[in-house]
Amino acid sequence: MKKVIYLLIMLPLFLVVACTNDSYSTNNGNHDGETITITHELGETVVTKNPEKIVVFDFGVLDTLDVLEIDIAGLPRGNMPTYLEKYDTDEYANVGSLKEPDFEKIAEIDPDLIIISGRQSTLYDELAEISPTIYLDIDTERYMESFEENLQVIGEIFEKEDVIEAELTSIKESITELQDIAADEDKQTLVILANDDKISAYGPKSRFGIIHDVFDVAPIDENIEASTHGQNISFEYVLEEDPDILYVVDRSAVVGGESSAQQIVENKIIEQTSAYQNDQIVYLDPNYWYLSGGGLVSVQKMVDEIKASLTE
Repeated sequence: MKKVIYLLIMLPLFLVVACTNDSYSTNNGNHDGETITITHELGETVVTKNPEKIVVFDFGVLDTLDVLEIDIAGLPRGNMPTYLEKYDTDEYANVGSLKEPDFEKIAEIDPDLIIISGRQSTLYDELAEISPTIYLDIDTERYMESFEENLQVIGEIFEKEDVIEAELTSIKESITELQDIAADEDKQTLVILANDDKISAYGPKSRFGIIHDVFDVAPIDENIEASTHGQNISFEYVLEEDPDILYVVDRSAVVGGESSAQQIVENKIIEQTSAYQNDQIVYLDPNYWYLSGGGLVSVQKMVDEIKASLTE
């Protein structure tokens, strides 16, 4: 009789534990603990397939994970691209800034995977001590190749190769269409970054070199220095080069600057250029071009913006 009473008392507890264990999972679907070794620029990392708790420091990677419907645990929530603002809530842990991670918060999360890019490269060893960390950055000298390589890594980790292939095929088709348009239009272009009262130029193999190197839009100047912050230039330089189209990335718009690019760029000197007189100063969305880039969403939006600039 005592055994019967004991079982009647303990049975609900067993059921609660069983239900709790069965429900502990995420939409990332990690159940078997299978691992994969990822070789990246900063080393080799053993990663559990379909990791459940992910910390992401790259907004381009985040937008790819968003397309793939992969949940994350934490990210730097400052200067978030507007198209990813759904992640700017307390549902996701704030793990510091892009250049200053909150190591204590990351350790508290105890992620299964940390994904970083260029801004965190010097902190790789410290992050890797906390959790498996992989480096997925875009090499601007081989933009599409590194973009595809990053997508392949993500596809393998999360077993989403088919979705990645379909999305990538669609982007490549859009790029081919854009290349044909660029060849027909034959416009000479210049890309500048506006940062408050300063401007810098970007050419082939640079941060925004995808416009020239991948989309086949001709640069007005082939010899612009390919540095992270661009080549410092004057407005007189823009007038002297006189591009058909002037592409402007407004950094101030996404980092809390004091003035808009239009206020700075459209001055008396620029008003003399062909681009201004023909209404061909194109303000590219800095959410895609400056904050993210290298994502399934951002790369497609880049294609769309340049295509629109050549056809509208």
